[in-house]
Amino acid sequence: MQPTYLPWMGYFDLMDQADVFVLLDSVQFDKRSWQQRNRIKSPNGELMLTVPVLTKGQFDQRICEVKVDASAHFYKEHFKSIRLNYAKAKYFKDYSQGLEKILNKSHGLLVDMTIEIISWLRNELGIKTELVRSSTLNVDDVKTGLLVKICQAVGADEYLSPLKSRDYIGEGELFVKNKIKLLYHQYNHPQYTQLFGEFVSHLGAIDVLFNEGNKSLSIIHSGRQASLDGSPKEASFRR
Repeated sequence: MQPTYLPWMGYFDLMDQADVFVLLDSVQFDKRSWQQRNRIKSPNGELMLTVPVLTKGQFDQRICEVKVDASAHFYKEHFKSIRLNYAKAKYFKDYSQGLEKILNKSHGLLVDMTIEIISWLRNELGIKTELVRSSTLNVDDVKTGLLVKICQAVGADEYLSPLKSRDYIGEGELFVKNKIKLLYHQYNHPQYTQLFGEFVSHLGAIDVLFNEGNKSLSIIHSGRQASLDGSPKEASFRR
């Protein structure tokens, strides 16, 4: 999975099912994605927090190369928004200092900040999965070929993929050829206690952590569905 800013619950459910979770930071950055932004809840509904980054003249930069726009001074503003909207959450005081410490750092690279937040959330949720950055694996390819090479680099014989990746993975023959079992992650977003009225799904996972504390991981687990077998059927090879 690409490292994203304040990832949602399903991100951590996928992580919790793996022995190794690869943070895909060696692919092209997309400023229209969740790599630099995510949502929290406010009395007026969803509130988007976006990390300003430097992109001018950097059309082909990889995620691991993207620099934070230090001149924007967004760190304190983001935590101020988080504090204002979650100060009354039951477990805010128990967990907020760790996040504030990360946001108060002057990170040069976006990925250094997002992965530090991901690591912090993993630890607070009680997930033990090993995290590896793809940029450290010395592998190069595109799409399915890259995924297979990453699996080989970490010694994996099973790959649990986000369901949306099915669009470009296709039939999965390349996984079969390399003796890697392909599975697709399925997740139904559970409801839990929130502030401010009607439930809103797919927020950053800090929402469940601040509201539900040490029950958060069991709530995340409650949305888990059986993984889909992504291996091609025998008929696929007879076309």
